[in-house]
Amino acid sequence: MRLVFQAFVDRLVESKDAKGLGDGLAETAAALNLCCFAYLSLPRAPGALPLLISNYPATWTSYYLQRQYERIDPVIMQALRYPGPFRWGLGVGLAASSDPERELFEEAARFGIRCGFTIPIHDSSGAIAAVTFAADERRSTFERTIDDHALVLQLMAIYFHAHAQRKIAFDDRIDGVNLSPRETECLKWAAEGKSAWETGRIMGISRHTVAFHLENAKAKLGVRSTIQAVARLASAKHRT
Repeated sequence: MRLVFQAFVDRLVESKDAKGLGDGLAETAAALNLCCFAYLSLPRAPGALPLLISNYPATWTSYYLQRQYERIDPVIMQALRYPGPFRWGLGVGLAASSDPERELFEEAARFGIRCGFTIPIHDSSGAIAAVTFAADERRSTFERTIDDHALVLQLMAIYFHAHAQRKIAFDDRIDGVNLSPRETECLKWAAEGKSAWETGRIMGISRHTVAFHLENAKAKLGVRSTIQAVARLASAKHRT
């Protein structure tokens, strides 16, 4: 386990973007017989969007964000209320208390997300993120991994959050304008010459969602083109 954890930390240190961070956590989770994970960083600034890094099906994560399910997801609501890790699914722990919540659980199940182990991350001001390891059913290997490595998984979640916050999950301020983490990340990939489709593949979202973030960034910055928005971002970075 020590070698697995050290390899995980090394991958985090080497990673430069959301894809690198996600790949590192995915590899480590797979080594522990955990097939799916999701990191959700909750926005602090009004109007900002959550940051989601996950190896869930991209069609599901894109739909989840577009529908703003983080506002009604019982798993996230539990993570907001209590700092301790918890299990959920298949009659364990959480239960849907409204039609929208039941719909959310049913839709997630269709993508193979039926149970999980969630680790809330809180700071002095409250909940700021959550890391979930999920499965399509409550298999003995999944249960055994959680039982044997719960403390290590919590430490992994904390390390992952720290690197995500330092490398990508922050609000950029450009000439007094706040951009959300997603808007900034989309602009950064645009600066690398990536198309909306390529950026969507990297971030695990649809190209339409990428276009949505770029349009928001342009509107906030008062420019008409993505090239102008990228130039404003580059200029701000140069000054800092």
